[in-house]
Amino acid sequence: MTKLGDWITPHPQGIYVAPADAWIDPSVPSPRALVTHGHADHARGGHEAVWATPETLAIMEARYGPQAGHAVAYGEPRDMGGVEVEFVPAGHVLGSAQIVLRHRGETIVVSGDDKRRPDPTRARFEPVKCDIFVTEATFGLPVFRHPETHDEIDKLLAALRANPDRCVLVGAYALGKAQRVIRELRDMGFDDPIYVHGALQRLSDLYVELGVDLGELRPATGVAKAELQGRIVMCPPGALNDRWSRRLPDPITAMASGWMRVRQRARQKLVELPLILSDHADWDELTETLIEIAPKEVWVTHGREEALIHWCETHQIKARALALVGYEDEDD
Repeated sequence: MTKLGDWITPHPQGIYVAPADAWIDPSVPSPRALVTHGHADHARGGHEAVWATPETLAIMEARYGPQAGHAVAYGEPRDMGGVEVEFVPAGHVLGSAQIVLRHRGETIVVSGDDKRRPDPTRARFEPVKCDIFVTEATFGLPVFRHPETHDEIDKLLAALRANPDRCVLVGAYALGKAQRVIRELRDMGFDDPIYVHGALQRLSDLYVELGVDLGELRPATGVAKAELQGRIVMCPPGALNDRWSRRLPDPITAMASGWMRVRQRARQKLVELPLILSDHADWDELTETLIEIAPKEVWVTHGREEALIHWCETHQIKARALALVGYEDEDD
């Protein structure tokens, strides 16, 4: 008797799909790579051939140079060695996809990273019924229940209004989070120019090229201090408290991350205004997805595996942790 899903195999460097002779999110250069999204812990350079959404390929090219890429639109099945491969939205960042594999009458979904809540910069998560669901568990603890995005953006705007002689300096990761914060601000009616650190410019420009309207963005470097009073400035997290930030007008340091739920992390990073904005599913989203798609098995790639596996077992779902390497929580 064959074992459920025995045609895919987790290895430390990624998940191997044997009949397709392809790897999903391999951490080392591979002959054939299926890539869920553009964050560096999932999308590496150097593959001989890459299958990904057009947006993910564009992000990889911006980061690594030309790719031997095969663009796969959402909902466009491809046959690879008798495996039907389909990319469906994961809701994580622009172009992010769950990879749906159908073979021998079984359906396996590899979600990469995902979230369910609305985000104006990407396609919304689509649940897919499956036999095996391969998921992250970055925020796989019941304590992680993310607040409403609207409320966090309100906190940012309130701090700006209350401190007209200062600026609000928002640390946000260069791919996905920075552009989401900017777009959320625009949707809340904030039309002023937003100033950006040079490290955020290239990917923000790419988002605009790919159809995400970010409004007026201006370089933050080389601008007179007085011009930045009462302004929002975006930077990568590493620039929040470095020498670059000292030239700003008494900045209110903010950081947009799901980890801002943990007060100790905010204190360690000297964050004055924690903004709990995550691009990963929280506990309720993770469990909601599992209830909706009703898999027979759950495989957990990284994060807080123990709690999610325990939840699965109490709901009569077989679960296991995978010994994958190289996946990080810090792109949140």
